[in-house]
Amino acid sequence: MQESHYGVPLERSDCLKLRRHRHSCRPERFAKWLEGYGNGRRLAVDLFSGAGGLSLGLQRAGWTIAAAVDSDERALETHAANFPGMSLNMDLGNPAERDRLEELLEPARGKIDLVAGGPPCQPFSRAGRSKIRHLVEHHGRDPHDLRKELWSAYLDVVKRIGPRAVLMENVPDMGLGDDFFVVRVIEQQLEELGYATQVRLVDAWRYGVPQHRKRLILLARKDIEKFEWQQEVTEEERTTLRDAIGDLPPLIVVPTERVGEREMEYKTPAEEQSQFAKEMRKRARGDVVFDHMTRRVRRDDYKIFKRMTSKTLYSDIEPELQRYKADQFTDKYKKLDWGDLSRSITAHIAKDGYWYIHPDQNRTLSVREAARVQTFPDRFRFAGTRSDAFRQIGNAVPPLLGKAAAEVLLPVEDCPAEEGGLQPRWRMAREDLTAWAERQRDGENWYQLPKLSSAQAAVVAVLAGTRVQSGQMHEMLKTIRENTTLTKSSLRTLLDVAPTAAVRARLDRLTAVAGKSSVWAEDEEKQKEVPKRLEMKPAERALYRLLIDDDLLWVGQSALRVAARLHDSDSDRTNRLSDGRVHLVKLVGAGEKAPLRMAALRLIGSTLCIAKDPLCDQCPLSQYCAGRDSAAGDLVADALSGTHGREPIPTQSRGQEPNTARQP
Repeated sequence: MQESHYGVPLERSDCLKLRRHRHSCRPERFAKWLEGYGNGRRLAVDLFSGAGGLSLGLQRAGWTIAAAVDSDERALETHAANFPGMSLNMDLGNPAERDRLEELLEPARGKIDLVAGGPPCQPFSRAGRSKIRHLVEHHGRDPHDLRKELWSAYLDVVKRIGPRAVLMENVPDMGLGDDFFVVRVIEQQLEELGYATQVRLVDAWRYGVPQHRKRLILLARKDIEKFEWQQEVTEEERTTLRDAIGDLPPLIVVPTERVGEREMEYKTPAEEQSQFAKEMRKRARGDVVFDHMTRRVRRDDYKIFKRMTSKTLYSDIEPELQRYKADQFTDKYKKLDWGDLSRSITAHIAKDGYWYIHPDQNRTLSVREAARVQTFPDRFRFAGTRSDAFRQIGNAVPPLLGKAAAEVLLPVEDCPAEEGGLQPRWRMAREDLTAWAERQRDGENWYQLPKLSSAQAAVVAVLAGTRVQSGQMHEMLKTIRENTTLTKSSLRTLLDVAPTAAVRARLDRLTAVAGKSSVWAEDEEKQKEVPKRLEMKPAERALYRLLIDDDLLWVGQSALRVAARLHDSDSDRTNRLSDGRVHLVKLVGAGEKAPLRMAALRLIGSTLCIAKDPLCDQCPLSQYCAGRDSAAGDLVADALSGTHGREPIPTQSRGQEPNTARQP
């Protein structure tokens, strides 16, 4: 066999064909399936199912998969071999296909208990948010903006089926990448359908998955507003890589030669088999392990792998062996550690396995090892070639994580779904917050809330952090309350009434743009240029955008404190950019009033829900506050952290420097 330019012989593995599950079902037989195998079972539908990682988690939690939908032919072949019910090849981005799915599921109307799935969710660009926000608020349908979004297709199917419970899984970047905009839209639409919802960022290893893997889980249910997760495992209890794959037979590695086989002998270790491995071996053939194979190893890679430890960086490798630029590929290679978690298994493993080098064998992980790390049991086979299998495994939801999430949604005895759905407390909290904020527009705090003119927002933003009493700030800003532009005359008036030299110094920054009417045009693009013209700092820019009614999360300490207290959490001090933002999302919601609620939370945090002696009796969210009785405990924590008695310090999104200035 001739070697390719890649340094190993060209090789394409055999293509594994799998027989369908004995209780799988063709669409034309679905009604009969419901009367037979599906009769009396708790049924679920898995959208964007892939090979079935989430399906397996649902199955382990007590559901039977009535239908799975995907557009990957190989993944559907895998699903049909491992699960009962229908495995349907459909592009759910096409409304006609959703019509066809609704028609196929008609015999199960009222019987589907749960809809699950992981729709690919691209974050919205900020440029398109105002239009999307308007469509959401007014229930508009636009063929360009909404139909092609797969998260919207997912929601559409949920609306058509009307299950008791909903489970959605995705990567955290879906939320963190665009201020949770997509997540907020999904939550709001589900709540309008009568669901109570929960969004949670989850470390998969805390539920027995032997890898570093963060996922975003969105849960919804109509029967009860209750989401109780199983107890998380501790650092000492986590499943290590040795626990996960240490019992699998070693593979003989010779440079450029085939590594592993489709079928190999398996011998149960006398003492080394972990409880995890025992679970993985259940219902598998006792003397055989399948798909324990991986790529051939280049001669130079063999040398590299042999010299590496789990601490070795790519830049540490001898320069003559490096094929990539060490300054650009600092983590190109990663040797795994027996005593640690694996790196997150992703679909990239189908292209190369350099992030997944075996701890003591000079090769990358095999298909079976990758499946184990994803918590697929050894009985689970993957259709297609070796690369097909790697791709399906990398794209999958870890079944153990799916099981943990699904168990949260199990029906509660004697608590059927409410007809017409629930009135979730967070939805009511947002309504009360909106009403309170609207009333504040008529008072002294008008300048703290959208929708200000770009001139007004610029003045407030550059004054953020000055030590000015709220009364003084009100007196100063009322001079421009009717202004849509900042004239030289209005700037002089501001300077005249400025109470301190520090305030005047801030206002002097506006001299360069005062009197230039083109700067203050109400056009969106012109408004976005103002922060650049004034060289605003990140925190100032964020505040400016919020006050001109841009939909963003203002991740400042004051707003985070309000959200944390309402959830009776310490997320404002410990996990501000992850759990803190998730808690904030619940109160901000989506739609045209989202920026108003965001600004209101900032205002409440700086005036009522303050660190010391919060004014709970004046807070519009007091009745929803789970942490009201323990608010005094925050004082102790603040004192210990050295922030007791200080004004809130805003923090910005990842990649931005925190603003250490005080806010008005």
